[in-house]
Amino acid sequence: MKTKLLLLTLFLILLQTFVSAQTVSRVGTTAAPFLKIGVGGRVIGMGEAGVTVADDISAMYWNPAGLSGVRSLQLFFNHFDWIADISFNYAGLAVHVPGAGSFGIQMTYWNAGEIERTTLFEQNGTGEKVSMGSVCFGGSFARELTDRFSFGFNAKYIRETLWHCHSSGFALDAGVLFTTQFYNLKLGASISNYGTKLKLEGQDLLVQHDIDLTKDGNNANVNAHLSTDSYNLPVFFRFGVSMNFFRDVLNLSSQDLIVAVNAIHPNDNKEYLNVGSEYMWHDLFALRLGYHQLFLKDAEGGLTTGFGLRPKLGNFQINLDYAALDYGRLDYVHKFSFTFLF
Repeated sequence: MKTKLLLLTLFLILLQTFVSAQTVSRVGTTAAPFLKIGVGGRVIGMGEAGVTVADDISAMYWNPAGLSGVRSLQLFFNHFDWIADISFNYAGLAVHVPGAGSFGIQMTYWNAGEIERTTLFEQNGTGEKVSMGSVCFGGSFARELTDRFSFGFNAKYIRETLWHCHSSGFALDAGVLFTTQFYNLKLGASISNYGTKLKLEGQDLLVQHDIDLTKDGNNANVNAHLSTDSYNLPVFFRFGVSMNFFRDVLNLSSQDLIVAVNAIHPNDNKEYLNVGSEYMWHDLFALRLGYHQLFLKDAEGGLTTGFGLRPKLGNFQINLDYAALDYGRLDYVHKFSFTFLF
């Protein structure tokens, strides 16, 4: 009963959040945008509708409560070329400790490469290279309170670097997952990247300045420090629902069809839906189809497709997942991920 009341309360809070949705877009008003890039070919192929679907190590990103589904040692690697040749890498390790819960660590590394520095007087370049990158380290914990209810959270350290400047901060993720008695329909909710603001600091902000251009004879090279604004992290509220139709409704053991819907409320954009499906054959091969950023005004997101392979070698299993995302004018992004289960 307490679990049901908790889920109902959380649902009403999220419903109120959507009802009072912002009417003005705030695109580009948050720092660390790399935290918005999804991981895991499986969930991404399903339209990024992962709140209740992710039940392996990739749940650390979508809903840390799903990490409670880990029952062995798992290693996860995700690498792909993001838009504009940006390199994105994500790695994680998770393990289940009987009687305690599931624990995990994660690292995200995002790098935009180098570009040649130009100035107002040297527009063909100075010969110096300017680089930009970001990194995030995190630890996770999840636990099942009952056979139908679990919770989890992440603690993360975030650092962004732009040439000789940097900013850093901390964030928390939290989530819950509940399996109902109605054909095992799953409900879940999570909040991601709730934490400190980021503010750039460093030697590139040290300048020499003439305090009063109207006076002659004064010191025209006073050392000064430029102060930048502080920016929020990209916070996501996610609420999701999913059902295994073939397994739980039709009682088929050799095949399954999962359908998932997620409602997303970001703090730097308007609300939208992610929807997706997965057909699994004998727990060995999967086909996926979805749509992300549905109903989002001026969205670049669109159709997602993918497949997965789960070959087993004794007690060892590897999950190979591929996904392709349509980003409209920005073209397709192709993502591969590998999960090793021991």
